[in-house]
Amino acid sequence: MANITAAMVKDLREKTGAGMMDCKAALNETGGDIEAAVDWLRKKGLAKAAKKAGRVAAEGLVAAESSGRTAAIVEVNSETDFVARNEQFQAFAREAAKLALMGEGTLESLEGTHFPGASTTVKDRLQELIATIGENMTLRRVAKLTVGHGVIATYLHNQVSEGLGKIAVLVAIESTGDVEQISTLGRQIAMHIAAMNPAALDASGVDPAVVERESAILREKNAGKPDHVMQKIVESGLKSYYKEVTLVEQPFVHDGSKTVAQVLKEAESKVGAPLKLTGFVRYALGEGIEKEESDFAAEVAAQAGVR
Repeated sequence: MANITAAMVKDLREKTGAGMMDCKAALNETGGDIEAAVDWLRKKGLAKAAKKAGRVAAEGLVAAESSGRTAAIVEVNSETDFVARNEQFQAFAREAAKLALMGEGTLESLEGTHFPGASTTVKDRLQELIATIGENMTLRRVAKLTVGHGVIATYLHNQVSEGLGKIAVLVAIESTGDVEQISTLGRQIAMHIAAMNPAALDASGVDPAVVERESAILREKNAGKPDHVMQKIVESGLKSYYKEVTLVEQPFVHDGSKTVAQVLKEAESKVGAPLKLTGFVRYALGEGIEKEESDFAAEVAAQAGVR
């Protein structure tokens, strides 16, 4: 039998909203597998159809740089928030975003790019910072969006300095309309993305494995129903799911009576041309990185020889 810890129960409870005893039972039934336990709870009707976000467990910064029709974001991680407030670290993150804007949009190409003011690459410059500051750091990921006509809107949440924050969003809007109007709308949609964390632009962009998982849960929860009824249940359930997780179908955070798609359509008369969302990127600092939890007081006591 798996060793079910209090931390595992707490993690599952935060992910699902289910009761503590139900979470413990789910973990026991699934041998401690968190993802399987989430599904077990949902099949029993004990959990919300959760939009799971990765745990924000790493420190550092997300940096964004834009030139109007092209924009890039990078995530640079550090071990502590103290380093994230370091001027050298911030300067590196900001410069990395500028270089990403001019580059290919891949981590490999960015790492190999010459770092301005130094005789080294971006990767080597980061190694120099590690040696200087004395803390491990990583250039984790990079993304770049471009439009032929229109705007790449950017938004930084929890901004700590110009171009630096804890969540960064890029959203691409193709249009030949008024750039200023599109920029204003694009920033509002970027704020929506930061808040709602959609999984995809539309239903076609949702991972097929995720769709199959949702379908399987619906079928198991409604086991025993005739095939023609089951098909309608699954179709209806997936439609509801897409409304929760796809950008164009989500209720707009600035006006919940309209979807993002409806807001875009209505805005076309203002900008004087059709509007098309072609993509977005949302980076939340540290999402998906597991960080070992520690008892700081116990560590200090141990180092001081206190038992």
